[in-house]
Amino acid sequence: MPKMKSNSGAKKRFKKTATGKIKRRQSFHSHILTTKSKKRKRSLRKSTLVSEQEQHKFDVLLPK
Repeated sequence: MPKMKSNSGAKKRFKKTATGKIKRRQSFHSHILTTKSKKRKRSLRKSTLVSEQEQHKFDVLLPK
Protein backbone atom coordinates (compact mmCIF):
# COMPACT_ATOMS: atom_id res chain seq x y z
CA MET A 1 0.00 0.00 0.00
CA PRO A 2 1.39 3.49 -0.85
CA LYS A 3 2.27 6.07 1.75
CA MET A 4 -0.36 8.58 2.87
CA LYS A 5 0.38 12.11 1.62
CA SER A 6 -0.13 15.16 3.80
CA ASN A 7 -1.79 18.20 2.29
CA SER A 8 1.05 20.68 1.59
CA GLY A 9 -1.05 23.78 2.27
CA ALA A 10 -2.29 22.38 5.58
CA LYS A 11 1.26 21.41 6.61
CA LYS A 12 2.31 25.07 6.39
CA ARG A 13 -0.71 26.45 8.27
CA PHE A 14 -1.46 23.95 11.03
CA LYS A 15 0.51 22.06 13.68
CA LYS A 16 -0.50 19.06 15.74
CA THR A 17 -0.07 19.36 19.50
CA ALA A 18 1.23 16.56 21.71
CA THR A 19 -2.34 15.61 22.63
CA GLY A 20 -3.36 15.42 18.96
CA LYS A 21 -5.29 18.68 18.75
CA ILE A 22 -4.70 21.07 15.83
CA LYS A 23 -3.22 24.52 16.45
CA ARG A 24 -4.11 27.32 14.02
CA ARG A 25 -3.57 31.03 13.47
CA GLN A 26 -6.41 33.52 13.99
CA SER A 27 -8.03 35.12 10.96
CA PHE A 28 -8.76 38.86 10.46
CA HIS A 29 -5.25 40.01 11.38
CA SER A 30 -3.68 40.63 7.97
CA HIS A 31 -5.13 43.93 6.71
CA ILE A 32 -7.62 46.73 7.47
CA LEU A 33 -6.17 46.94 10.95
CA THR A 34 -6.82 50.66 11.48
CA THR A 35 -10.52 50.07 12.20
CA LYS A 36 -9.84 47.35 14.78
CA SER A 37 -9.17 48.16 18.42
CA LYS A 38 -5.80 47.53 20.06
CA LYS A 39 -7.36 44.93 22.33
CA ARG A 40 -8.85 43.05 19.38
CA LYS A 41 -5.57 43.08 17.41
CA ARG A 42 -3.65 41.92 20.47
CA SER A 43 -5.97 38.96 20.97
CA LEU A 44 -5.80 38.05 17.27
CA ARG A 45 -2.02 37.62 17.55
CA LYS A 46 -2.45 34.52 19.68
CA SER A 47 -2.93 31.11 18.13
CA THR A 48 -5.93 28.96 18.94
CA LEU A 49 -7.16 25.41 18.48
CA VAL A 50 -9.40 24.00 15.77
CA SER A 51 -12.87 23.19 17.08
CA GLU A 52 -13.77 19.61 17.96
CA GLN A 53 -16.44 19.55 15.22
CA GLU A 54 -13.84 20.22 12.50
CA GLN A 55 -11.10 18.01 13.94
CA HIS A 56 -12.03 15.05 11.69
CA LYS A 57 -11.33 17.12 8.52
CA PHE A 58 -7.74 17.65 9.61
CA ASP A 59 -7.18 13.97 10.27
CA VAL A 60 -7.51 13.51 6.49
CA LEU A 61 -5.29 16.50 5.63
CA LEU A 62 -2.58 15.69 8.19
CA PRO A 63 -2.55 11.90 8.56
CA LYS A 64 0.72 11.69 10.55
